[in-house]
Formats: sequence, C-alpha cells, structure tokens
Amino acid sequence: MEKKLHGADIIIDSLKKHKIDMVFGIPGAKIDRLFEALDGKDSEDAPQLIVTRHEQNAVFMAQAYGRLTGKTGVAISTSGPGVGNLTTGLMTANAEGDPVLAIGGQVQRKDLYRETHQSTPSRALMSPITQFSAEIQDPNNISETMANAIEATQNEPKGAAFVSLPQDVDDAVVTEKPLPVYPYPKMGPADPKDLHHVAELLKNSKLPVILVGQRAGDERSTAALRMLLERFHFPVVETYQAAGVISRQLEKHSYFGRVGLFRNQVGDRLLAESDLVLAIGYDAIEYEPRNWNKEGKLQIINLDTVPAQIDNNYTPVMQLVGNIATSLIELDRILTQDEYQYPETSSEKLAQFKQDLDQETEMPIHDQKDKSDPLAIVQALQNNVNDDTIVALDVGSHYIWMARYFRAYQPRHLLISNGMQTLGVGLPWAIVAALLYPEKKAVAVCGDGGFMFSAAELSTAVEHNLNLVTIVWNDGGHYDMVKFQEELKYPQAAGVTFGQVDIVKFAESFGATGMRVEKPADLNDVLAKAFATPGPVVVDVPVDYSHNKELAEHLIDSQLG
Repeated sequence: MEKKLHGADIIIDSLKKHKIDMVFGIPGAKIDRLFEALDGKDSEDAPQLIVTRHEQNAVFMAQAYGRLTGKTGVAISTSGPGVGNLTTGLMTANAEGDPVLAIGGQVQRKDLYRETHQSTPSRALMSPITQFSAEIQDPNNISETMANAIEATQNEPKGAAFVSLPQDVDDAVVTEKPLPVYPYPKMGPADPKDLHHVAELLKNSKLPVILVGQRAGDERSTAALRMLLERFHFPVVETYQAAGVISRQLEKHSYFGRVGLFRNQVGDRLLAESDLVLAIGYDAIEYEPRNWNKEGKLQIINLDTVPAQIDNNYTPVMQLVGNIATSLIELDRILTQDEYQYPETSSEKLAQFKQDLDQETEMPIHDQKDKSDPLAIVQALQNNVNDDTIVALDVGSHYIWMARYFRAYQPRHLLISNGMQTLGVGLPWAIVAALLYPEKKAVAVCGDGGFMFSAAELSTAVEHNLNLVTIVWNDGGHYDMVKFQEELKYPQAAGVTFGQVDIVKFAESFGATGMRVEKPADLNDVLAKAFATPGPVVVDVPVDYSHNKELAEHLIDSQLG
C-alpha cells in the first residue's frame, strides 16, 4: 500500500530536492508534524535538524548556512511568538543578500480570522522584510509554494522568503504528486558593447579604482576578479562584506583596505582621488554613497546583478547588469585583447596609499595593566588562524577594529553584518561554520554585549561538541559602540551600561571551556591554548577601549547615532 503523504512530507521533499541538508529551529504544537518528519523515527533521509535556543538565532544560523554554502538556509518556528522571533533574522538576511527561507507554523485555517491562541497575520508581518511571503491555503499547493519561495531567495538580489504553514495544512493528506526540481534561472554577462565601452573608459582613465561589494563576494565572482587582477593590477577597495576577495598573492599590488563605517580610511581617500570607480556588486546598504562620494563628483561605472539605486551621490555614467563572474571574464578578455596596462603615472600615488595602509597596522599598542589594546587582540588572533579559518564577527566596537585591521584572504571567511549591523550574530554564525566544517576551527569574535545577546546558543555548541573558539572583548558591561559615539555628541553617554558577567564561569556552566587573559602579556599564549583545546572554548579578553574615539576622527554627521 502506497504511503500517505502529509503536508510535512511535501515540505521535506522540497528541501531534499534543493539539496538543503541542514535546518534550524524550535518546535511547537502548530508545526509539530513537520518536526516529527524531520527528527522522528522515520526521518533518516531528512535534513539534519539543529534545535536552537531561540528562533532569532535559528534564522542567524540559516543566514550563515546560506552565506557559506550558497544554498538556501532554512529556519522553522511555531506560530505566534515563534514567528515573531524570526523577524530580526529575516530582515538581516534580506538586507545582506543571504538566501534564507523561514517556515512558520500557523493556526488552523478556520481560526485565521478569530481571536485565537497564537493567531498572527504572519504573512503580512513578513511581507515588507522579505522577497516573498505566502500562506499556504491548500495542501496541494505546498510543493509549488515551496519551489517559488526557494527560488525567490536565490534570484537577484538574493534574500529572504517566508512561508506560513497552517496546522491543518501541515497535517493534511496531500493528493497531488510533489513537483520535480526546476533549475534556477541563470543570468548571462552584461551587454558586450557596454563591456567594450567600459574598457575604453578604463584606457582613458589615470587612476581607475575597483570598489567591490557584497554581491561580488561569492566564489565564482571572486575567482573571476582575481583572474582579472593577476593580469591588470587595479587597486581594489573592499566593503566589509566583501572582505577576503583579495588573495594573499594579490595583496601587495591590489589591496587598499576596506570601507564601511567612518569616512576616514585609506580606501575612502583613494576613492575620492580616483577619476573612475568601477563598482562591482556594490550594495549601498553597506556603506552609503554619501560617505565615499561626499561631493557627488566621482565618475562611477556600476557592474552588478541588479540595477543601482540612484541617489544624489550615486549617478553612474554606465550601468551594466548581468552575471558578475561572466562579465568580469569577458572584460578580462577585452582588456587582454586591447593590450591594456594600468597607468604607470599613478604608481607613485598608489605606493603612498599602500604605505599609509601598512602604517595603520603598525600603530602603537597601548596595553594597560590588566586590559589588552584592540590592535594587540587583532594581531594575536591573526597569529592563531590561517587563510581557511572562518571568523564570524558580532557587532560592536570590536567589529570596527576587526573590519579595519584583520586581514582575510578568502571570500566569506570574515563574516560581517554590515547591512543591518545586527547584534548577536557572531556566535550563531560561527556555530554553523563549525557544523559545516567540523575538521576546522571556527571563530566567533564578540563584545560582551553581543555575546550575551545569543549566549544561550553556547549550549547548542556544547551539545554538538563543536570545534569553536569564541573570543569575547570584555569592556566591563557596556554597549561600547553606542557609548563612544554618544560621547562624541553629548556631555556623557546614557543607557549603555548593562553590568558585568563572569564570562569564564558562564561558559563553564554550559560545559564549555572558559579562559581569561589576566594580563596583556598572556594574550598570545592564552589564545594559542584556546585554539589547541578541543570542543567549545570561550576566552574572556578584558579590552582597553580608551582609544576608540580615534576611530571616528573626521566622522561625518550622517553617521552619528
């Protein structure tokens, strides 16, 4: 007798057909059949279920899964508050171009418009913060709804989707056969005539600069860009989420730093002096054009998978829409055919910019008696990782120091939230890196505030015995990124103190290994010990943030607050 297929089975069929092998979430009564199908006695070939401690963290984990694998990350929650807790993660993933699908339980269809326990207009709630939001009304529509939702996460621009699954649809017997997998549509290169015109503009430029953004941070686009740079030594400025597109081999002639917060970096100055900026995969949400093109006078070419958002400081002279990797390969071919050479007249100026960038990493270190200087922590971490280590940053003062001074040489190996700047992402993201690559050490870098936002997930790391080091920059219980910016504007900061936590005891209470850097001279040794210790390790590093205001010299008004 043929086995009956319920709504939950069709959901899992869709996940398997799209090669999604890991999902994250918390169960509840309105969606329990789906969890039974994922983790019950008949679930051997279902995706691996990672039960989290909070639905928000489930979406953060799905976001990291999407960013690291390119596949759609999936988070699942029950109805009402379970769905509500998905919102921060979904808006973060959608803003930052990460493919994520959230599936939320819902009351039975007959109760949708009643004042019923956990009844929430979840489709409407999610619609403004996703690419696709739907509520399934017929069990026979599950397969097609899932197909369209997953495709929406993978279309350009990539982002988030939400599917509301009423309890009786989850439980219903489905009579239609599930759909087969349909391939995602593929985009070709930009118009060939436009690419030839780009080559002409480059040939007539004295100081062309490439600004590479988050949509060019995938593996294929990075490989194509590196091939171009091996032949033509363009200077490149990375946004924070494009960190790592410049390899160690290309660093000497092409890496000119990152931009993404305060308008005072080497990359900002280089862009300001350029006579042609080739923006590749650039998303304004990372670093608004008013910051790096303050006067609105730069000549910009926009090469992307989607049309640019035009504003007073971003009016490209050309827009090329197409697959970034294939467009760069074609541009490389055209420039090679034309025997293009980067202008020698700019070499002296670029050498000065490069010298300025290198001097930044040699800034003096001001260790206090019991607190480490931020640069010392960055250098100690750099000493203990390799190019394949995935480092996930939370948001806070530490993320500014890391984004500026920590060097990464592989795309999507320094994970940063620079669209929404969402607090609490660091630990959940690093957990997924450790789940996907158990043979490698994954790293989370957090402030004490950001760590506490998601610290319950430390028990998830312990449960799975993950190869994970979490480094907590501890300034004694302050939201310091807000604190020092408030101090730049007001006589004193307000609302930024949350109290101290004993990070070591906290970690040990979960079954993790806790360590503390008691004095700056011990920093390298403690981190080396942490990286040599199996299982989840949390390192408490008291940090001296007294020089944070120097990060914000020449701060522009639009970024205060």
